[in-house]
This record gives sequence, C-alpha cells and structure tokens, in this order.
Amino acid sequence: MSAEPGGLWVFGYGSLMWRPGFQYEEAAHAFLAGAHRSLCIYSHNHRGTRRRPGLVLGLDAGGWCEGIAYHVAASRAGETLNYLRRREQISNVYRPMWRTVALREEERRKVRALCFIVNRGHRQYAGRLPLEIQGWLVRRGVGRSGRNIDYVVNTVRHLRECGIYDQRLEALINKLGHHRQLHDLPKQEPVSQR
Repeated sequence: MSAEPGGLWVFGYGSLMWRPGFQYEEAAHAFLAGAHRSLCIYSHNHRGTRRRPGLVLGLDAGGWCEGIAYHVAASRAGETLNYLRRREQISNVYRPMWRTVALREEERRKVRALCFIVNRGHRQYAGRLPLEIQGWLVRRGVGRSGRNIDYVVNTVRHLRECGIYDQRLEALINKLGHHRQLHDLPKQEPVSQR
C-alpha cells in the first residue's frame, strides 16, 4: 500500500466521513461501484467488546456506495497511510484496496482511491444481519470509542448533511427510535444501493 506521486485519495463511507483524522487538500462526493455500505462487522474494540460486540460499517461486495473522497498531498501521504493502518487494520477485518471512484462534479473525474473492503473470511464478518439483530447489537454495544448507537446516529447525521440517503441505516435509526434526533436534517428520497 503506497501512494502515487500526485498524492493519495482515500474513500470514506462511514466514520471517515465525519472524523477522517488526517489532513487533506480536497474533499469531494464520490461513487464507488462494486461495493456497498453495510453494518456487517462485529466490533470487538471501538464500538463493542468480544463479550458484547457492536456493529460497524464495512464496504461489502456488490452494488455501489456514495461517500467522500479525500485528496491528501504527496508530502503527507506516508503519515496518512500509517495513520489509516493503525486505525482501520487493528484486526485485519478490512483489506486495503485501490479502486476507481467517480467524483461527483461537473466533469465526473475518476481517481484511484484507497478503500477498505471487508474481508468476508474474517471471524468478525457478520454478513447481512436482520434489522432486529442489528438493533439489538447496536443498542448494547460500547467500546473504547464510545457507544455503538452514537456511531450509527453520527453516521446517518453526516450522510444527510452531505445529501446522501442510506435506506438501510435510516431503517435502523427508525427501529432504534433515534430518528427524532435527526428531525432537523433533510431526508432525501431513497435510492437502492444494491
């Protein structure tokens, strides 16, 4: 995993959207084909524990995902890659991969971006759980980064602020009864992600 001479693009689809943790030169809406945002990873660290796992997002195979692509200057690419390794690869449930993403701008520029794709063979891969099970795990999950429910609410809040509607996460927020916390943010029409 190394950056290109012109710098580094990183695709954010979850907490990287609202808490990237690295300095960047540019942020743009972006579309990734071939993977979708999914609460498909048991969290034993940040939003849960081994005894009481939470659920966090992963890019799972199939469909598409809208998120934010961050451009990092070449001079900061090395430190950013090191930071992302420490943050995203605690248990290697994510595989760092280079993927082409289309930036949502007039010319629809395509860039090669670093994406963290879920490893379906990893023991923390939860797959597509029913909404009731997701809700149960999210309600009780607490890890070193805080409550799992706060992670989900913050993600939906930031998605809405960016004009992105995620039908599955919106359904979970409604199931958890936290939609009232987001009543002041606009909600777009649902668009299928898969």
